[in-house]
Amino acid sequence: MRIDLTGRVALVTGSSAGIGRAIATSLARAGANIVVNGRDEGRVTAVAQELGGLGIAADVATAEGAERLVAELPRVDILVNNTGAFPARPVFEIDDAEWRELFEINVLSGIRLTRHYAQEMAARGWGRVVFISSEAGVQPPTNMVHYGTTKTAQLAVARGYAQALAGTGVTVNSVLAGPTLSDGVLAMWDDIYPGLSREEQEGRFIEDGRVAGSLIGRLIRPEEVAHLVTYLASDYSSATTGRALGVDGGLVPTILP
Repeated sequence: MRIDLTGRVALVTGSSAGIGRAIATSLARAGANIVVNGRDEGRVTAVAQELGGLGIAADVATAEGAERLVAELPRVDILVNNTGAFPARPVFEIDDAEWRELFEINVLSGIRLTRHYAQEMAARGWGRVVFISSEAGVQPPTNMVHYGTTKTAQLAVARGYAQALAGTGVTVNSVLAGPTLSDGVLAMWDDIYPGLSREEQEGRFIEDGRVAGSLIGRLIRPEEVAHLVTYLASDYSSATTGRALGVDGGLVPTILP
């Protein structure tokens, strides 16, 4: 199987680092005209230059940022809603403001862009929308209940858009990523396991965290998430829509997502 995305414009939000960067790299290698997005203009520009694509610095967690991005990028064939945050916090310490902020980042960012770009994809008769969700959306972590809730919401949003776009040639799917060795995870480890080396942090995370139930016994690598996204962005996935597909190492103990 050779995936060829030549001529397709692919926007990956939150792609200046971590999983988003791996996805942008994979799509670019498949021939897509990649658009890198993030909040830090310097990082966005550097990654875009590295991948031979376009960089647009905009905070899509805000309505103003999403509007600015759309104004600069009128057409998208492949939209990967990857922007997200995953803070750890005891559930009784999460106030209203933090709940709202996480919904803006993890849920509304993807809604804003899908609402705009998917209609234009449908008018052209082809398009791909992928929401980067998480296995936390089907088994919320106790110390990240607000995060898990937003990921559950993403699954409903993606399914709803898939139903609304039925028969248009546009597919909408979610990817249930497991704990992944990304920049964000490394930053979280520094918060919950301060003073430990990276090897010690990973060991503690595997012992104490949600990787304990993984069938592969390790964290997912960003490129492994990117491989699934690249497939979903291709013509090969034309009969797959409205689904949540796992790349979690078998962490979720079920035969269905």
